[in-house]
Amino acid sequence: MTDLHVTVDGRELEAVWTDGAPETKAALADALPVAGEATRWGDELYFDVPIDVPAENARAAVPEGAIAYWPTGNVLCLFWGPTPASEDDEPRATSPVNVVARVTDTEPLTEIEGGARVRLERTDD
Repeated sequence: MTDLHVTVDGRELEAVWTDGAPETKAALADALPVAGEATRWGDELYFDVPIDVPAENARAAVPEGAIAYWPTGNVLCLFWGPTPASEDDEPRATSPVNVVARVTDTEPLTEIEGGARVRLERTDD
């Protein structure tokens, strides 16, 4: 079942909620839809979101497709491959993030150059 609709510069993606950070997930769900001009950092995009929650089961290494909240900067991150902080080919944040969801297919993201406009919304919106 798809929980979230993610649009990245016109690329339509689907995502599912994960259970590792329930308070962060609830805060993000309450804020949806969220959108912003994202900055690229390796194979990661991040943009400001209007939530403020502490670290919750936070980790730096994340799975491919992770949608995560970075409490240090109040930003939402989307990972699809290595970043400058990565060891080997793993996606890795600059510091620990709260993983809240996962994009089911990251292939469309491989063609992105530079920053991008990102929007997350519930699939029922």
